[in-house]
Amino acid sequence: MTSTTVVKTATTYGKDLAERVIWTFLLAAGGVALAAGPGDMLNASFWETVGTAGVAAVGSLAKGLFARVVGDRNSASTASGV
Repeated sequence: MTSTTVVKTATTYGKDLAERVIWTFLLAAGGVALAAGPGDMLNASFWETVGTAGVAAVGSLAKGLFARVVGDRNSASTASGV
């Protein structure tokens, strides 16, 4: 393994990790806003919490399917080269 391969692998990992963190935050925040409402998010019921997780999961699925159109067909990442 050459140093070029290590740097390329680390760069790819960094892009993938950053994208996952950003999308997870956006999907979870969107799920809370839809399921519990932004004003009541600290007092969410069990079913509102389950709904939040469901919205985030559906959003993650949609993002992965969208990534096949935008990014590499063999990756669930929208970042190029990942």
